[in-house]
Amino acid sequence: MLICDYSVSLDQYNNRVEEHLRFIGFYHVSQIGVVQCQKVLVNGLIERWHPDTHTFHLPIGECAVTFEDVAIILGLPTDSFLVTGMTMSSFETLEAECLHQFGVAPRKSDCKGSCIKLTWLQDLKENLQLTDESSIQRYVKCHIILLIETILSGDKSGASVH
Repeated sequence: MLICDYSVSLDQYNNRVEEHLRFIGFYHVSQIGVVQCQKVLVNGLIERWHPDTHTFHLPIGECAVTFEDVAIILGLPTDSFLVTGMTMSSFETLEAECLHQFGVAPRKSDCKGSCIKLTWLQDLKENLQLTDESSIQRYVKCHIILLIETILSGDKSGASVH
């Protein structure tokens, strides 16, 4: 039996940031809830998944799910600037980036190696006072990272993000 387990609860956003989510194209993604599992469909896909090629082997041929597929299904804009960055290799680098992006740095206990625990982002998001544009932008960043890591690309990283 396939079970989805989220260590960070999937919550809604503060209504004051909806305009920002619409502007950057993440509003529809933020409306995604927990999808009820269609056991027969999921089992059928699992049986046809080949981990060595990361593709589904269907009667009509191989099928790979691409980021373009995800963008089209979710309506994410892909016609703007790339979002790239380095993977933080040290706590000091991670700390400096968090200070720059969120105005506050995590403690070492809020990290797992060179990753930030999602619970730290969740707590930061919940405790931000939306009093000015800077705090709203920080809130939106936290919300989007949590969306990406819990819904769009959740994995077995131990509920943490680079």
